[in-house]
Amino acid sequence: MAATKRKRRGGLAVQAKKPKRNEKDAEPPAKPRATAEEVEEEERNRIPGPVCKGKWKNKERILIFSSRGINFRTRHLMQDLRRLMPHSKADTKMDRKDKLFVINEVCEMKNCNKCIYFEAKKKQDLYMCIFWYFFNASSISFRLSNSPHGPSAKFLVQNIHTLAELKMTGNCLKGSRPLLSFDPAFDELPHYALLKELLIQIFSTPRYHPKSQPFVDHVFTFTILDNRIWFRNFQIIEEDAALVEIGPRFVLNLIKIFQGSFGGPTLYENPHYQSPNMHRRVIRSITAAKYKEKQQVKDVQKLRKKELKTLLPHDPTADVFVTPADEKPIEIQWVKPEPKVDLKARKKRIYKRQRKMKQRMDRRKTK
Repeated sequence: MAATKRKRRGGLAVQAKKPKRNEKDAEPPAKPRATAEEVEEEERNRIPGPVCKGKWKNKERILIFSSRGINFRTRHLMQDLRRLMPHSKADTKMDRKDKLFVINEVCEMKNCNKCIYFEAKKKQDLYMCIFWYFFNASSISFRLSNSPHGPSAKFLVQNIHTLAELKMTGNCLKGSRPLLSFDPAFDELPHYALLKELLIQIFSTPRYHPKSQPFVDHVFTFTILDNRIWFRNFQIIEEDAALVEIGPRFVLNLIKIFQGSFGGPTLYENPHYQSPNMHRRVIRSITAAKYKEKQQVKDVQKLRKKELKTLLPHDPTADVFVTPADEKPIEIQWVKPEPKVDLKARKKRIYKRQRKMKQRMDRRKTK
């Protein structure tokens, strides 16, 4: 309430007037100017704001799922990838009878623009398909057929080792952002450069993602060896920046790169690729060739045994260097040799005799 002032003779209360301020008093007091050294000290001691307060702009979402018929190792590999990639989403297994183009609709329903699809064949061969999927959210309903675009790549997954199987000493935070390390060979050939860009956009965690942690404590390595891509996951130790493997491990054998998503013209086909059926066929043919060779050797030996042996005439020069041995006189033994003493049988007889004597003595004592 404003301050009031009463008159002496009981009149009405009148509001007191505020004292006027000078213009000099109205201005704020001047602060002393900070020197350059003080400014540097303040910048050093200033605590930066939290990283999570940034804006999430790169809204990449990866759909990771598989077809029916996968084994336990493939299922565990999918779970490991979902743990390592906080921007991933899961979905139910797809039926084998459905065409691969249905995956585009699944990605649209899940609001994902990239996909990792595991396809199992014959319950022993595992294929992995990676592709881009772009769509315009404002025109999904009537522009669905024109929305998806590629490229996509198909791999054969080999040498799978999951986190639970390896039991390595490395460890990292769940949801932390990884570093991506690529072999220099990725920049030498154009199809490897395309795969590098595809792997960067899929495996790199978007900045300021809600489910991610603002830390970098592990690294994904992609190495090219023997015309294959080898994936490893290492922990970065803070003390000396050494690397300790975490897992999982797997090898990607490139088959084809398509222009569209799950189809379209072929951009690249690996000439060094050999299908698993052909590989098993070569192994069977090698084992069959070894068995046939053994059988042929046995047949030749049987034929040689059946053949008549050719008798060679005696060579008179063969006995040139033979020296006749001295003939020993024949001795006839007229006396029968003494039998050998069997010590074991003798000991048994003595032991048997002593046992019988002891039994007789025991009987006499009891009487």
